[in-house]
Amino acid sequence: MQRIILFYLFTPISDPMAIKLWQQTLAVSLNLRGRLIIAEHGINGTLGGEMSDLKKYIKDTKTYPGFKKIVFKWSNGSREDFPRLSVKVRPELVTFGVAEKLRVDDNGIVGGGKKLTPVQLHKLVKEKGNEVVFVDGRNSREAAIGRFKNAIVMDVNHTRDFPREITKAKYSKLKQKSVITYCTGGIRCEVLSKLLKDEGYEDVYQLDGGIVKYIEKYGDSGLWEGSLFVFDNRMNINASDETKLIGECVHCKNKTSNYANCSNKSCNELILSCNQCVNKISACVNCATTEVAGTK
Repeated sequence: MQRIILFYLFTPISDPMAIKLWQQTLAVSLNLRGRLIIAEHGINGTLGGEMSDLKKYIKDTKTYPGFKKIVFKWSNGSREDFPRLSVKVRPELVTFGVAEKLRVDDNGIVGGGKKLTPVQLHKLVKEKGNEVVFVDGRNSREAAIGRFKNAIVMDVNHTRDFPREITKAKYSKLKQKSVITYCTGGIRCEVLSKLLKDEGYEDVYQLDGGIVKYIEKYGDSGLWEGSLFVFDNRMNINASDETKLIGECVHCKNKTSNYANCSNKSCNELILSCNQCVNKISACVNCATTEVAGTK
């Protein structure tokens, strides 16, 4: 039986290259595929393979003292959902472009928001009601098919857009609210919560374990609605058979969570296209319009 594990941990690493070589050797020996990023701030990974091999990977990884606190999240999927194994050393675990602003210790990012379990999140929302606002730590494409109800989705295409985006005046009123940041597995919202606090937000929280842990607890019966975008061949996952479709096909506006790449190789933009349209119009709106105009 094959599965996928997702994990990250902010922890000081003095020699990222040594950790990379160890992790690469370990993953190869267990025939795992996926992505591993190592930085001075910690480790971030998504791996697929046989469940027994993944358990062996987890056991061996936790022998490194700094990685004992890693929480591994399990998801349906397999090794084949990834084209290869990629293990890289980078300045940041997620590219916000703020490596110099981050400081980590054995407890994670210093100065970040307070972590909330899914149960604690519900308790806070019940206590504070409209004074709570969700801020999505992902890009607008990911949020298009699933998000927390009434969440603020910022105008970003990449995580490196966040540092500038959060300084805009249109978000200043949020500084008076209790802000809960969230993302897929927890890593991006952990950084975002730190940036928001640096920007003057006072009451900042982050969803511990991200959306993955939340839908594991509440499925489609909580505050989350829609599908969860993932960065592998699955493209999205649903909490149950009752998951609501909230994404809109770029061509016909029917509800969908299906993503496809524009057929124009020079564009290759990832677009939402329903099952009916994807077989008839394989290009994005801009390229399809250009093609039609070119035939006249």
